[in-house]
Amino acid sequence: MKNLAMVIIIISWMFGLTGDELVQKMEDRVTPIDSKVDMVMTLTNKKGKTRSSSLRSITKDDGAKQIIWFLSPADDKGVSFLKIEHDDKDDEMRMWLPAFKKIRRISASKRSDSFMGSDMSYEDMSTRQLDEFNFKIMGNERFQDVSCHLLESKPKEHIRTEYSRHITWVDSTLFVPLKEESYDKSGKQLKEKHFTYTVINKYHILTEVQVTNIQKNHSTTLKFENIELDRGVEDSYFHERYLKRLPN
Repeated sequence: MKNLAMVIIIISWMFGLTGDELVQKMEDRVTPIDSKVDMVMTLTNKKGKTRSSSLRSITKDDGAKQIIWFLSPADDKGVSFLKIEHDDKDDEMRMWLPAFKKIRRISASKRSDSFMGSDMSYEDMSTRQLDEFNFKIMGNERFQDVSCHLLESKPKEHIRTEYSRHITWVDSTLFVPLKEESYDKSGKQLKEKHFTYTVINKYHILTEVQVTNIQKNHSTTLKFENIELDRGVEDSYFHERYLKRLPN
């Protein structure tokens, strides 16, 4: 009887985690207060032709605040992006377009638009809020020899989104996403994402993100370089006045 009781306890421990609890564990990870990184974004079309851009990004509060500048190529230099996420209203997103000398606000209806021709939409660049999705653990699976929880995320009815659901392979020890599949409104797979990390100080930090649009046979790779953490970035830095100022 003692052995049976122990088996029941172990089974309860293994399968007792709910989707919401898993997402909370992901949010509770120790992360830097802010970061500054250089990025190389490479787009690859269905014919294998590539186009690369250099970017600088500064983020704070686990990505809730972010500003990005395009440094090259010449025709994109000076374009910049500002994002500020809110819990009680729509996220703020703005683009500075120097060729038109104007700041463009990204409305909620444009969240499915591509970010600078990449395979990431503006929606992909926002954090999924606990109160906007229904989360469910579908099981466990190994990915790249790592034990993962399979997390399904379905947007609630009132949420405006281009997706019907996401399935994420979450490292069951570190609680970071390693792979994700995203499905369109008809239920067909639209995108696949892969995430690579390194350890800096006590943090697991992204070093590469690969996003493939399955339906268009088009992909985007983001590589992160010159990573600086906990620099003491002020909240006032995330303001549209800084969009027009290229970093040194």
